Amino acid sequence: MQLSSIRDAVNAVTGALSFLPREAVDAIVIALAILVSLAVHRLLRWVAHRVLARRPFVLSLVERARALSRLAFVTIALGLVVPALNLSVETAGYIEGALRFIFVILICWIALIAVDIGVTVYLMRFRVDTTDNLLARKHVTQMRVLKRVISTLVVVFTAGAALMTIGAVRQVGVSLFASAGVAGIVAGLAARPVLSNLVAGIQLAMTQPIRIEDAVIVENEWGWIEEITSTFVVVRLWDLRRMIVPLSYFMEKPFQNWTREGAAIIGSVLLYLDYTAPIGAIRQKAAQLAAESKLWNRKVVNVQVTDVTKQNTIEVRVLVSADNASAAWDLRCEIREKLVDFLRAEHPYALPRSRGETVQPATERDSNRGAIEAAPELPLRAAGGRR
Repeated sequence: MQLSSIRDAVNAVTGALSFLPREAVDAIVIALAILVSLAVHRLLRWVAHRVLARRPFVLSLVERARALSRLAFVTIALGLVVPALNLSVETAGYIEGALRFIFVILICWIALIAVDIGVTVYLMRFRVDTTDNLLARKHVTQMRVLKRVISTLVVVFTAGAALMTIGAVRQVGVSLFASAGVAGIVAGLAARPVLSNLVAGIQLAMTQPIRIEDAVIVENEWGWIEEITSTFVVVRLWDLRRMIVPLSYFMEKPFQNWTREGAAIIGSVLLYLDYTAPIGAIRQKAAQLAAESKLWNRKVVNVQVTDVTKQNTIEVRVLVSADNASAAWDLRCEIREKLVDFLRAEHPYALPRSRGETVQPATERDSNRGAIEAAPELPLRAAGGRR
């Protein structure tokens, strides 16, 4: 019934424009179908804004699909109108092929937006900007990596399906699904870095050696995981530089992850002091400084002599804990500065110093003492004078 009504409407328009050439009439009908579809789309958007005015998140999802829905409305309108026109076989074939191509692109677009909306809705329960964000970073990393992997696969399969709708390049589309012979081997070798990073992305999403905002040391550079894409990872270094690392690097080479099991971390401060350094006073002062600092998380503070060096100094290690790597770094610097000030002001002898001492052998010392005692007392004369 609906198709017949559309055909009747098309016949009415073509009848009213019968004084024009057939090609012009067909173009006008197609243009009217596009304008009507855009008008209907705009009306439905206005209704959605009125209905969802108090639900901004749902409205933002609708707006995200605005371009997609507009193209879908135009495609549906053309798909309904074109069969009702008296087009030539060649022209109808071209238009139908274009509509099939657009339909495949629409499916891909719908899939990508659906994945994006699904990930966004899922991650609404987690916040990364909190102190205890280990669980949130775990889910955020997993969803973002899986989203990029799925999007890549959807785009590849859509490209193959879209090319298969075009007769002249149908073989190219088929080859995207199943390559064979030497061409397949060459393509596989050429795409090895991409495929290895794709597989690494899946492994990373499952095992999660790194997560978003993890504190890591990569290639002797300290920073945070800022972004994980389908092919590389962006590491934000401590001086705001960005290090771009291939995704497969984190599956093949060792690196340090300071926040693997939690954001809290223990920092160390090393002091090289003289043997006379008052360890008890240093231990009390370190505990006092940690208690006065806002960066300390009230868990770990400890002072130990961990080594004796050959340079006449001892190695004193101070351990303090903080909620995250950044706070631990600042706390270490604060404790180090204040302990050095404390030692310089109240125990300067505890700072490193060099010693020099000459010791004579016992036999030589005794013989020199006997010679001095046996020698007669000689008058002392000053130059140019008398005693």
